[in-house]
Amino acid sequence: MSNDPSAAKVRRVARLSQKDARSETGLFLLEGPQGLKELTHYPEIVHEIFVTEAASARYAQELDLLRSSKINIEVVSERVIEKLSETQTPQGIVAVVHQLHIDLEDLIEAKPKLVVLLDRIQDPGNAGTILRAADAAGCDGVVFSPGSVDVYNGKVVRSTAGSLLHVPVVLGTDLGLAIKELQNIGMQVFLADVDGESLPRIQPEVLGQPTVWIFGNEANGADPALRSQVDKVVSIPIYGSAESLNLATAASICLYSSAFAQAAGR
Repeated sequence: MSNDPSAAKVRRVARLSQKDARSETGLFLLEGPQGLKELTHYPEIVHEIFVTEAASARYAQELDLLRSSKINIEVVSERVIEKLSETQTPQGIVAVVHQLHIDLEDLIEAKPKLVVLLDRIQDPGNAGTILRAADAAGCDGVVFSPGSVDVYNGKVVRSTAGSLLHVPVVLGTDLGLAIKELQNIGMQVFLADVDGESLPRIQPEVLGQPTVWIFGNEANGADPALRSQVDKVVSIPIYGSAESLNLATAASICLYSSAFAQAAGR
């Protein structure tokens, strides 16, 4: 690659910051040393990597591991990295990575125990943080409805802190269909909302069953049509003066409540 940020190849890679380019190519950008460390475990998904001289020296061990897997790694100028980066403070590493999402059928075949359905989630930070919480709680998959934020948006990718590489993701799936398919394999479906049964009142033996959690749009909640399909609507009580919880925080509480109960029941 030329060290000229206006070079054709630089422009092509930089276009991956746009959704249409990501859709056309099936690629996305993963920036920074944390992403690089995660990629050493998944070299098969790496298309190519661009690093500055300073980053090349600093992360030589990780880069050598990837070179041993025949990954193309190019040392480029700081100006090129600035062109490729989507952040105000580039960290000297930009990887071009193959997209990872799976089909709903693949998720079902894996016999999941804990699944997240996201209905028209819009905020990249919320989406990324929920993916990170899902990873930490041992979720088997996260399903995004049509109209949700692009999971390969740079802000989402950075918010996951590498968890996007760990948690199976299903994109653009009708949630009504997903609910039916997951109930057919014996999963209970809970919808998180403000007017449901209080989460602390649900018995551990219930929470410990294979469970699907639905979280809705930040402003409008979940599609009302989904309520008739779920097994239970669940709310998180507010004990202090806060009017409500951030969506990602609420999701983390619900997922960990299930994870704790499932772990205790093993």
